[in-house]
Formats: sequence, C-alpha cells, structure tokens
Amino acid sequence: MRPLSKTAATAFALLLLVAAWQAVVQIGHYDRSLLPSPLHVAQGIVELARSGVLFEDLQVSLLRFAAGYFSASVCAILLGLTLGRIRPLWTLVDPIVQVLRPVSPIAWSPFIVLWFGIGNAPAIVIIFLAAFFPVLLSTVKAVRSVDATYLKVAQNFELPPLRLLTRIVFPSAFPQIAHGLHLAIGTSWIFLVSGEMVGSQSGLGFLIVDSRNVLRLDLVMAGIVLIGVFGLLLDRTVGLLERWVGRQWGMEK
Repeated sequence: MRPLSKTAATAFALLLLVAAWQAVVQIGHYDRSLLPSPLHVAQGIVELARSGVLFEDLQVSLLRFAAGYFSASVCAILLGLTLGRIRPLWTLVDPIVQVLRPVSPIAWSPFIVLWFGIGNAPAIVIIFLAAFFPVLLSTVKAVRSVDATYLKVAQNFELPPLRLLTRIVFPSAFPQIAHGLHLAIGTSWIFLVSGEMVGSQSGLGFLIVDSRNVLRLDLVMAGIVLIGVFGLLLDRTVGLLERWVGRQWGMEK
C-alpha cells in the first residue's frame, strides 16, 4: 500500500477533525448557541467573506505577523550567531535571557499599550517578543554545536570572521536554527491573536472578541477555525522557505 502524500494526509486529518466535531454536536445535542456545527461555522465564514470583514481582518493579522516574526527572526539569528561565537559574552547574557524568556509577552501588554498606543504596533511588538527567544536560543545552541573540524579547516585557510559565519557556521547551524523558526511560528501566531484581543480594533483576535460580545458563537468558532487553518499554512510556508534556503546553502538537493 502506497503511503499518503503530505498534502493528502493533511486533508484526511482535517476531515477526521471535522467529522469528530460534527459527532460531538450530534451526540451531545448541543444547541447552535452553545456549540455551532461545522455547517453553521462555514455559513458564518461565508457571511464574513461577503461582508468583506474576513479579508480585512485576515490581511491585517498576516501583515502584523509578518512584521513581527521576520524582524524577530532576523535579529535573533544575527545576535545568536554573534553570541554563539563569543562564549564569554553568552555566559554574561544567558542569565538575562533566561529571566526574560519565561515572561509571557501578554504580561508586558499594559506597558506595550502605554508605550506604543493602540493599533498595529502593540501586536507587532508582542509577536516580536514571542518569536525572538526561541530563535535566539536555537541559534546559539546550533552555533556552539558546529563541528570543530570545520572551524579548524577554516582557521587553516585564514577565513575572515564574516566569511567564517556565512560559509561555515551558518550553513552548519541552519538545521537547528530551522527548528527554532518552527517553534517561533506557533508561539508568535498564538500571541498575535492574544495581542489583537487586548490592544487592537481589527484582526482575527478582535473578530473573536467582537463576535463574543454580540453572542455570535458561530463567528467566534469561525475565527478559531481560521486561526488554526492559517497557522497550519504559515507553518508549511516556513517549511518551504527553510528547504529553499537549505538548497541555496547546499544542504538539500
């Protein structure tokens, strides 16, 4: 029996999830106001699409996510490459990172709203904080795990520090860095929604709060479904980007 492709397996898993959802509604005899069925939620998504609200909120959320996630990834990778190579500096910085890392970005939201106001900036800052530490820690660990043989060869060829980072260290460390990028996708997308619930007047997080306030649980569930689906799509997109970078660095064929 031939194994399912990744796309087919994903589609089948989602169908199973929808079937389980429908079964819970049927078995529990839940009213629409308590647990909307998949059909009612699909109708809610169509309603949001026809009104234009869906595309506006989705576009805003994706732009906020892109700004926060990619800026955090670039900063964390550059800083991680530096700290991973300068071990005494990392010894000094590590306790600071370990103190700040467990603090939820939402805990900073009162200060973030005061400093940046209401709008796009608070959500972007929250996403930045959520994505920064997983990528930073994975980068530092990856750099410190680079095979010493590669470094000795580079030293024999007297490679300058910048070429050493770009030609030896980063390609060798990238597989572990990619793991941090994957972790950061999930955490930053979660905190995007949380940030939009407390400091924004648009986006998928605000859609959920606004729908809850008017007791439209079908639209609340529609927002939850959209968050899950686009979280999956973002994860797959980053996976494609990682494979492309891997091919550029000669790590994949």
